[in-house]
Amino acid sequence: MEFGRKRNKMRCHRFGVAWVLVGIGMLAHSASPAAEVNLYSSRQPFLVEPLLEAFRDATGIEVNMAYIKKGMLERLRAEGVNSPADAILTTDIGVLENHAQAGLLDPVDSRVLTNNIPAQYRHPDGLWFGLTMRARVIFAHRERVVPGEVTTYEDLAAPHMKGRICTRSGKHAYNISLLASVVAAEGEAAAEAWARGLKDNLARRPQGNDRAQVKAVKEGECDVALGNTYYLGKMATNEKNPEQKEWAAAVRIVFPNQDGRGTHVNISGAAVVKGADHRDDAIRLIEYLAGDDAQAIYARRNFEYPVKAGVPLLEMVESWGAFKSDAAFLTKIAEHRTVASKIMDRVAFDH
Repeated sequence: MEFGRKRNKMRCHRFGVAWVLVGIGMLAHSASPAAEVNLYSSRQPFLVEPLLEAFRDATGIEVNMAYIKKGMLERLRAEGVNSPADAILTTDIGVLENHAQAGLLDPVDSRVLTNNIPAQYRHPDGLWFGLTMRARVIFAHRERVVPGEVTTYEDLAAPHMKGRICTRSGKHAYNISLLASVVAAEGEAAAEAWARGLKDNLARRPQGNDRAQVKAVKEGECDVALGNTYYLGKMATNEKNPEQKEWAAAVRIVFPNQDGRGTHVNISGAAVVKGADHRDDAIRLIEYLAGDDAQAIYARRNFEYPVKAGVPLLEMVESWGAFKSDAAFLTKIAEHRTVASKIMDRVAFDH
């Protein structure tokens, strides 16, 4: 969707290939701002639109969403004070922190968000808020991997896993965040030793996405793979590509480090953009997304875990079993992402 924006005077904003006015009220300086929110989202429309429709029905506030797959930070920087965006919705702690460190986000003090979202899943100064969780787990072949054979991330670097592991690029945000969590828990030296051991145990050069790793396990290229939990649900219910159901059926989820620090989790999250014209309505949107109804919709659409306690899980997600998550604050983990990226380069993980 294309949308425009008004600051101190009427202004049209170029968005994609169309010039659009948001509401006839923009034609008059005296008109009050419309009840609306302009949202930049890197989450796909099919996931987000049901939530935005529910928010509109509950509040009367219209949300104009622009799907931006890549380059959201660069776009906001380039637009500066002329940006139409009031809020952003995106995935991965690193992406959210990058926006915060770039000075693009506005702090929010909301009792609703403080009550609904555990402290480790929100910025301490209210710059961003986690909305759903996904766990970075081990997908183990149901027959070739004996229960108890691999139970921790550390096991992935052990000698008995030589030539048995598949994963996507070590430089992908999901794996960088995982390695950053190891740095946070064990220190840089131990994290580098782990990354080197993991690389030595790979069955093939890192390639593809998380689904491709499960396919490789099904086809016998490897016995275990690293992946995010929600991909298992997506594969198991994929009617368009039913072969993916067979991939999913070949593996079981192992939640690592249940006797230790717990399984690393990452988030999708939202934030208010600095200088937002519709700031109050943007906050209302994020508060709604952190509430019971939206948390249930959000989790159901993408096989994710709600951040708000007490929200029922999708039956399939519940069938994967309860697990203990790493209690480390995601802001602390994000602080180690640069170190994690350098470690991946030093061990030449992708080569």
